[in-house]
Amino acid sequence: MKPLSKITSLLLILLAVYWSFKAAMPSYTEDIKTTKNAFSTDRALTHVKNISQKPHGVGFPAHIEVRNYIVSELQSLGLETKTQEGYTAGDWGNLSKATNILARIKGSEEGKALLLLSHYDSSPHSSLGASDDGSGVATILEGVRAFLAEGKQPKNDIIILITDAEELGLNGADLFVNKHPWAKDVGLVLNFEARGSGGPSYMLVETNRGNGKLIQEFIAANPKYPVANSLVYSIYKMLPNDTDLTIFREDGDIDGFNFAFIDDLYDYHTVRDNYDRLDRNSLAHQGSYLMPLLTYFSDAGLDNLKSLDDFVYFNVPFFKLVSYPFEWIWPMFALAALFFVILLVIGFRKKTIQTKQILKGFLPLLLSLAINGIVGFYGWSVLTWLYPGYTDILQDFTYNGHTYIAAFVLFSIATCFWSYHKFKSIETPNLLVAPIFLWTLLCGLAAAYLPGASFFVIPLYALLVSFMVIINQKEPNAYLILILALPALWIYPPFIKMFPIGLGLKMMVATTLLTSLTFYLLLPLFGFYKGKNRLAMIGFLLFIGFMVSAHFNSDFTKENAKPTSLLYVLDADTNKAQWATYDNVVSDWTSQYIGDTKKNPEKLSDNTISSKYSTAFTHVVDAPLKEITPPKIDITLDTIIGNDRMITICITPQRDVNRLEVFTNAVEIKKAVVNSIPLSEFYLAQRKQGRLVTHYISNNAYTELQLTLPKEAKPKLTIYEASNDLLTNELFTIPERPENNIPMPFVLNDAILITKTIPLE
Repeated sequence: MKPLSKITSLLLILLAVYWSFKAAMPSYTEDIKTTKNAFSTDRALTHVKNISQKPHGVGFPAHIEVRNYIVSELQSLGLETKTQEGYTAGDWGNLSKATNILARIKGSEEGKALLLLSHYDSSPHSSLGASDDGSGVATILEGVRAFLAEGKQPKNDIIILITDAEELGLNGADLFVNKHPWAKDVGLVLNFEARGSGGPSYMLVETNRGNGKLIQEFIAANPKYPVANSLVYSIYKMLPNDTDLTIFREDGDIDGFNFAFIDDLYDYHTVRDNYDRLDRNSLAHQGSYLMPLLTYFSDAGLDNLKSLDDFVYFNVPFFKLVSYPFEWIWPMFALAALFFVILLVIGFRKKTIQTKQILKGFLPLLLSLAINGIVGFYGWSVLTWLYPGYTDILQDFTYNGHTYIAAFVLFSIATCFWSYHKFKSIETPNLLVAPIFLWTLLCGLAAAYLPGASFFVIPLYALLVSFMVIINQKEPNAYLILILALPALWIYPPFIKMFPIGLGLKMMVATTLLTSLTFYLLLPLFGFYKGKNRLAMIGFLLFIGFMVSAHFNSDFTKENAKPTSLLYVLDADTNKAQWATYDNVVSDWTSQYIGDTKKNPEKLSDNTISSKYSTAFTHVVDAPLKEITPPKIDITLDTIIGNDRMITICITPQRDVNRLEVFTNAVEIKKAVVNSIPLSEFYLAQRKQGRLVTHYISNNAYTELQLTLPKEAKPKLTIYEASNDLLTNELFTIPERPENNIPMPFVLNDAILITKTIPLE
């Protein structure tokens, strides 16, 4: 290969990779003056700004303010707006009173309705909820405004549902699906969500059956920037991730599409989920989904979206969303395997490939795969050892996380070039057999165990064609080979970036291995490169450069602040108090109360108040006793009826509180009713001991427990009553956090916590 061809092909590879990201989402431009019937990101941003002024979780003062704002905006569009209020507990044992917001656009024909869905509550206690989910609410408000500006009546009814208490347990969706009469009218749901503050919005299907019909209809709606693939769909179904749409699928057998962006995960559920940090491109991407789908599904038949068939699908530049039925998976794999065998026969006959050289060709592949796998697997452990403060970012994605991704990608590429330089005597046709064999094996495993990933066979076909060209030509055209590499360059780079973003940097091994596997697909090109050692050296130097850059950006700053936590815990049984924190590395702010010596959290860790990542207290020290009134506890019933023991307990706050948790010892609970809401049999069956229920309290409401147990049961209840007012309570003089600290998300924080046991033995 001529030097100019090598340099040019490298530049074209970089351009193709860049385009795989660039083509995935729109670029934001100021559009406030766009036509009235077009979606305006700027107008949607106005809603985001108004919604995200203050934390507005359930029970917080701003929660009502945000609800009133949304109601007012829907009414300003000429829509009759209603609310639905009630208690629910769902399958998570999280009780709360939810207040949903509803409006309906009447269609011209009878049939199923299209439902637009998002939620308006932010995560307790400090999140401003600009992305999660002010962006979703804003997308719907602006999309409905633009749709109504057309002045055209849709064929189908369009229901707008802005749910409440999604962050607490999907309670608002549960309330609507199971108790609202409109739920039976819904034929399809479009749900807009966010799990970070930027990046492309991914489309995920929710259905109890096959996705075939839904994918066909989605393609027919023709959104301009679809980002979706059946691999993520398959993985999503395996993970315990839930959105409001999950309730529609599980409880109502109603299909739908989720649209969510997940980048900049470090902002998720934090006070930095604010208007300024929301990626404008991500909001524009949500609008680019809503408008064509709203136009299409407002007139399309929604009565027959069920399908027994699943489709493989993936997005690539220019072709948008490509799909084909699962029935094609095994024939396509068989064809690839047969093509491989035929090419091997041809190669041996032409003496282009030799057995000994083929076997030696496995060595650089296995060497690079092993090194990159080990480095990726232990990478996060090493980083948290070097920078212990990273462990306090519970999302496992650091502020310099993108730099780490780039560094590990460069390391993987450099390792591959170095490995193949070590075996440069092996001619390219012989080198190609090993990656073709490996990719054929992976495609076979995908077909058997992860069929959503079966589109990986497409780059394999391209690799096989390149192999065919190379065994028939001594000097193949570099640009032809580059064209055949485009499927790999367009499909895999987004995955390389997405896995550690979506699953945290602990999944860096997915990045290093997938980078290696992508490199092998480019061997028809790289195999002819001279000076692989120089490219390896450049890659290693760039890796070091990115790691140095990450190091200089590893400290916490005003813009990239350290999550910190502090609680005052009063044991009402012993009348003793403690300071507690979830911090692994105690900040200067926290150390004013905790100190810098790690101490045993003792029994506080036995029944730690629940958190998203099961985070436990790390440091506990004695604290001065404050006069804080514990809740009033009334046992109004404790009797034996037949073989059952019936107990009713009423817990009434004596101060302003936000949350009550009830834990039990290892005792069977046959039935539990909280504030007249039964906890689900599913929840009680899988609950062994520990937390019984969490009540997210609004308006200082009481909590009434009605328990049915075996008559010989000797229950012991422990209650945790929390208020998020540690920093504002007049009994304390807690200084404000410094600018380089923020409240830690996902845990009870800035709280006064009272614990008390209720012996019923």
